[in-house]
Amino acid sequence: MAVAEVQMTHRAGALEIMPTTPEQHLAYLDSLSGRVWGEQVSFLQLPSWSAVKEGWRAEWIGWFDGTGRQRAAAQVLYRQLPGTRRYFAYIPEGPVLDWADPALIEVLQLLLDHLRAAGAFAVRMGPPLAYRRWSAATLKAAVGPGRRVGDVLPDVVEPVGSAVADRLRAAGWRRCGEDGGAGDAQPRHLFELPLAGRSTDDLWSGFNQEWRRNVKKAQTAGVETYLGTAEDLPAFYDLLQVTERRDGFRLGRSLPYFQRQHQELNAEENGRMRLYLARHDGEVLAAHTMIVAGRRAWYQTGASADHRREVRPSNALQWRLIRDAHSLGATVYDMRGVPDTLDPAERSFGLMRWKLGTGGEVVETLGEWELPLQGAVNRTLHRAMQAYLSRR
Repeated sequence: MAVAEVQMTHRAGALEIMPTTPEQHLAYLDSLSGRVWGEQVSFLQLPSWSAVKEGWRAEWIGWFDGTGRQRAAAQVLYRQLPGTRRYFAYIPEGPVLDWADPALIEVLQLLLDHLRAAGAFAVRMGPPLAYRRWSAATLKAAVGPGRRVGDVLPDVVEPVGSAVADRLRAAGWRRCGEDGGAGDAQPRHLFELPLAGRSTDDLWSGFNQEWRRNVKKAQTAGVETYLGTAEDLPAFYDLLQVTERRDGFRLGRSLPYFQRQHQELNAEENGRMRLYLARHDGEVLAAHTMIVAGRRAWYQTGASADHRREVRPSNALQWRLIRDAHSLGATVYDMRGVPDTLDPAERSFGLMRWKLGTGGEVVETLGEWELPLQGAVNRTLHRAMQAYLSRR
């Protein structure tokens, strides 16, 4: 059965779940901007993001109460297992629902019933919840040989995140990466800079001395930051390839991928994906992308040249992104993933150190969770899919 053909409605108590349209899904997400858990809505749940992901088929579903009012939503991405007519269902940084609901497991059971009817043999989801938090000051004090973030007593343990983890385990869900299984597709440790209730002067004073000094160096050197267009994406991509070679990582993304991302997100809402560039003496030395949705802004991908690094174009760009996110009304500036190492001898610690300098906090999310749907065949297909994805 093709995913698009599923029109079944599943009910439990006062709620029912049914397919919606991309427009209905987006309208529901937009309606949450003034609610407490509206801050949890991720750009990965936007309909435009599903258009970016090749090889996956999207479906939008909603939970509705007895009055017809929508109470929750999910953008589900389906990948077909080769050689079968069965699907692996993935809900990145979702579903979008009230995770503190006492009836959470019943709400999720409606989802499982729907996915099973759609031909799914297993589901992976990423509850958009914080689990533990560490301030920059706490982690700076803990830096040392062999140290990891998890070794440090957190400043905050989020009660909802902790309770949801316990409830998911009791319901049979498995946290990805445990028991030797496949790890998360999205970063588990994020770096967030809180913006709510703070002025730009507050944000500036939250930077460490090195960050403030580097931003001033860029200003003194005449580094110019500006908002680019789709025509600037090739320059961004050239710098990204330089960055990958220098820093020893590989995103595996092509220029057409970023062009499609820019086109789809901005077609959904103008200015949703922004490309920023830093220029010095007429040459582009750094380029960063930012995504804005609801009450959050995300620094997504950064790139910089190998030369003239002494004029600090990346620091200048970050300060521009942070100020723009603040002026757009974002309450959180999400700098995305950081490694969990606090060991200065490890190469990846450089990224952690750079982000800590902004004065934000490291947030361990609840991570991603998987569950094979009922039946021996589904469990077998789930194992086969994990093996298939691990070879890609």
